[in-house]
Amino acid sequence: MDRIDHLEHLDKHLVDELAQVAREAVRDELREQTRKQRRTAALYATSGAVALYAGAALALALGLALATGLPDWAAALITAAILGALAYALRNMGRPGPSRTHPPAGSVGAAADPPAAVPPSGFGVDVPPVPPAAPNVPAPGTPGRDGTDPEGPHHRA
Repeated sequence: MDRIDHLEHLDKHLVDELAQVAREAVRDELREQTRKQRRTAALYATSGAVALYAGAALALALGLALATGLPDWAAALITAAILGALAYALRNMGRPGPSRTHPPAGSVGAAADPPAAVPPSGFGVDVPPVPPAAPNVPAPGTPGRDGTDPEGPHHRA
């Protein structure tokens, strides 16, 4: 019996040791992945900031080019209108919705079908309306219409 107890103790010790090694390996792997993701996020953020400055420089160049033949205020106004139109077009390209899907050419009824309306939620998912009143459900523990317990014959403590 002593030998079996000793083996059980060794088994428990081995399992605990393996669990600790596995935890350390997982922790090290997660730490490494986090480090890589942090570096990637920093590079994306830096890239976005540089792109913002590049866009500002491009807008300034466009305004200065227009200012050679127009008054300064008109060049600034035209530049602002161009940037606004570009922002609007990019926003519409990024929006999900039926306006971007076109039926195949030559399909029957393609011209007669009106475009699908955007759901009122605005998220592309149709949410059902809230009912005006709660359904007529008896409270727990009260008999139903036919006199039976709606929760069934289980034991209540």
